Amino acid sequence: MTTNKGDMGVRRFGAVNWLGTWTLARREVLRFMNVWSQTIMGPLVNAGLLLLIFTIAIGSRRGDVMGVPYMEFLVPGILTMTVIQNAFANTSSSITSAKVGGNIVDTLMPPLSAGELLVGYLSGAVARGLIVAIVIGLGAMVAIGVPLAHPGWALVFVLLGSVFMGGLGMIAAVYAVKFDQLSAVTNFVVAPLAFLSGTFYSIEALPPALQTFGHWNPIFYIIDGVRFGFLGVSDSAPTLGLAVVGLATVLVLTLVWYWLRVGYRLKA
Repeated sequence: MTTNKGDMGVRRFGAVNWLGTWTLARREVLRFMNVWSQTIMGPLVNAGLLLLIFTIAIGSRRGDVMGVPYMEFLVPGILTMTVIQNAFANTSSSITSAKVGGNIVDTLMPPLSAGELLVGYLSGAVARGLIVAIVIGLGAMVAIGVPLAHPGWALVFVLLGSVFMGGLGMIAAVYAVKFDQLSAVTNFVVAPLAFLSGTFYSIEALPPALQTFGHWNPIFYIIDGVRFGFLGVSDSAPTLGLAVVGLATVLVLTLVWYWLRVGYRLKA
């Protein structure tokens, strides 16, 4: 008994299982890095193709949007859409695969609290989103000449967007019992929210009803915040966006934490 208590004291220094949390986070990062051609290169190619298609189809014929060339306006939207889709996919696919494969118990049995599980899973989502954002951003700055007016704001919204969407991915995965249900959430919830959030246009171009919907959509503020970080222009104040996305993220993570704590739809 004495040895076990000592081991637990080392493992949970400061009442936090740092080793366990780090191990889970490392596993989540290695999980997508081991198939980087699918999880990293694939989204990057898709983003590049979107930019290429818009360049060929529209090019300089499209007028400025919010005072900047359309191709520059487009980059932050495509970058953010790619980031949030990847952050959502990382947590949702990890948990759903474990549930469907019957090995979710391997993650639940170690002495990890709900908060530690949450941090471990979100680490993979944030790492994947950040890698995608850096590569697309650097590529756009070199190839198109997109500026980086406020790098701090861009980084904050990329990180916060990755955490928010990673949390949503965990909610979808915990609730889903098979991949079909997860795909339905991706296709009928995540994709419409992203496309109706000003990815390819200013939200002011939408009809009034859709503008109202957009202003209640946290993803709009994520995209708008990243656009402000790159171009220095936005549809709303970045401080307002930070408050909205921050509150939405807290609500999402609180629900995920509670579900992990009680084992909702995870424990047999």
